[in-house]
Amino acid sequence: MTDTANTSASFLTQDAYDRLKAELEHLSGEGRTDIAKRIEAARDEGDLKENGGYHAAKEEQGKMEARIRQLESLLRDAIVGEAPKDDGIVEPGMVVTVEMFGDEEKFLLGSREIAGDSELDVYSEKSPLGAAIMGKKKGESAEYEAPNGKTVKVKILDATPYTD
Repeated sequence: MTDTANTSASFLTQDAYDRLKAELEHLSGEGRTDIAKRIEAARDEGDLKENGGYHAAKEEQGKMEARIRQLESLLRDAIVGEAPKDDGIVEPGMVVTVEMFGDEEKFLLGSREIAGDSELDVYSEKSPLGAAIMGKKKGESAEYEAPNGKTVKVKILDATPYTD
């Protein structure tokens, strides 16, 4: 799928897509069954007003259902592709090192879901910073307007494909 007109679409590598699809399948099947059993067991304990186990299980169920909806939306609208080439051009799926405000900053450009459990900061390619540096190469500069109205200058120091 390459519908670039879809502004809610996020780029995902095939690995990230597969990982998220497996998570969705688990939550939609076994996850829902497990939480239903826990709710039923807690309900059998008696008075629901003072039943901490029941309320905790219901809260967990709500969080799980929200994650299921998030994954369904993300996977439905995802632009799935291979990891970008190691050509130094900034695009989704790249770990980018920039100089900004005199400091070096390293982050993943794309969806938080690509990064999985990584500690890397993630910036969307649709963010002001992401949009400004898309398509730039190592050594090039860009600028964007920050939410406070100030112009921020950014120099691309490096751009390499993300690997987990």
